[in-house]
Formats: sequence, C-alpha cells, structure tokens
Amino acid sequence: MNNHLIVPPAQLFQARRRALAVSGAVLSGAAVALLGGRDAMAAGKKASQGELEADIRILNTALGAEFEAIAAYQVGAESGLLTSGVLPVAVQFQGHHKEHADALAATVRKMGGKPVGAKAQYSFPLEKLKNQSDVLRFAAGLEKGAVSAYLGAVPLFADRSLSQVAASILGDEAMHWAVLRQVLGESPVPSAFMS
Repeated sequence: MNNHLIVPPAQLFQARRRALAVSGAVLSGAAVALLGGRDAMAAGKKASQGELEADIRILNTALGAEFEAIAAYQVGAESGLLTSGVLPVAVQFQGHHKEHADALAATVRKMGGKPVGAKAQYSFPLEKLKNQSDVLRFAAGLEKGAVSAYLGAVPLFADRSLSQVAASILGDEAMHWAVLRQVLGESPVPSAFMS
C-alpha cells in the first residue's frame, strides 16, 4: 500500500466561485472594494512596482498554502476516519479555505499578477493517519501553521488594506485551530499569544 495519497486537482476543485462575504467592521473599505472587484474604490495611494510585486508574491504564497489546505481536508474527508459529527465541520473548514483561495486569486489578478495554481498532486503521509484523532491533529497542525504564516505576512504588505485582509483570514484559521484542539480534548487556546 502506498503511504502517501496523491490527489489529482480535478477531484479537489469544482468550478465554483463564491463571493467572499466580508464584514465591513473588520476590513477597511479599500480591502472590501479590492476583494469585491471595485477597482476604482480600491485605488488609493499607488504602490511602487517593487511593492506591488512583493505584495503579489506574498498573496501567491498564501494562495499556494490555501490550495494545500483544501487538498489536506479532502484527504481527511475521504479517509473514512471521521465520524458523521466531525465530517461536516471538516468540509465546512475546507469550504472556508476555498473561499480564501478564490479571494486571494481574484486579488492577485486585480493587482495585475498571475495567481499560482494548485499543484498537480499533493503528497500526504497516510501512514500517520490511523484514526480520527490522527486526522484532526494533522489538520490542527496545518491550521496552526497557517496562523503563523498569516501572522508573519501581515506586517509585510506595502498595501495596508491587504494586511487587514490577511488578518481577517488569520482569524478564521485561528478559529479552525481552536475548534480542532477542542475536539481533541486539548486546550483550544493554549497561550495568550501566538508565536
């Protein structure tokens, strides 16, 4: 038996585009406009070409991680190891990652960049996934990594509205991580600060 699952992208992604529902209280008007496709409203202080390219690279890095998360949740959903009470939550979290990916790709395009695509295949270590707890720990580890990655990205954006978008996604990833830890019987918030 192969210890790694290779997931073709055709099985991972359906052609569905949903509008990103973003709370105006959380995001600036410019960020909402940028994600909503209102380029004229999103235009504010013009970034230099170098700043724009750096922001696009950061967004594409985040987009690649979102594609990996989508694939990972697909592995968990198809593993047969999740109970009927847990499976819908995993599918919901995967849906959040799809929405993040759609928003990030649209933003990269609006900024004049080319969004990265999903990899042709992903390799995940199935030998470590023997039961539901293993799958949830795997997912929790990915979510913790996502929180750390977005935390690191927030201060790097030249366009501060993109920092707000990244912080909003970071909050969602942190909630995923907390829920998964809670289901595992671990403290959902293990410390006062995320490092």
